[in-house]
Amino acid sequence: MTAQPECTAPGKRPGGLPEWMYPPRPEGWIAEDLDDLPEAPAHTELIDGALVFTVSPQRSWHGRTVTSMTVMLKRQAPEGTTVEREMTVKLDRYNRPEPDVLFAPIPFESERTCFAAADVALAVEVVSPESAHRDRRVKPGKYAEAGIAHFWRVENEDDVPVVHTYERDATTGLYAPTGVFRKRLEVSLPFPVSADLERLLPTMGLG
Repeated sequence: MTAQPECTAPGKRPGGLPEWMYPPRPEGWIAEDLDDLPEAPAHTELIDGALVFTVSPQRSWHGRTVTSMTVMLKRQAPEGTTVEREMTVKLDRYNRPEPDVLFAPIPFESERTCFAAADVALAVEVVSPESAHRDRRVKPGKYAEAGIAHFWRVENEDDVPVVHTYERDATTGLYAPTGVFRKRLEVSLPFPVSADLERLLPTMGLG
């Protein structure tokens, strides 16, 4: 007699993963699905229809830099606009990444769960070892394609933030570099920003 295969455990498929980790359709996940995944880890992103989980340990420099950049931008942003940390942006049907910080020239909404790309003027990624490839190679292209006008990439150089700034070229649809800021950040777009990068973390009360 042919042996019968073992039954799959309740709530799981033959791959052994929890049921919620399988996409609900053959073409994969879509942006709206992230709002219906309470089991997913915090800061889950959608890249090209695939879920991306951040499960590596949080590093102090990354966390403090994200907090400091958020506070600094909030203090200098025009009234009636929004600065958020770690909120997803719906770029298209299959992409909903989560910038470390973003600026949107729209009013704050307490019940918001994500931003539309058309409402975001600046996306900021603070590079960590786990996210380096996505922050440097993947996300900038997707942000530019979605029409986000400004992108900043923040690198760690001897525990001091170095800010690489980019602006979207309307003709090519790609980001063009506009500066590399060490020691001091001074930009006029998307709004005037001035910051002493060497003192950014301790001056925000985090040192």
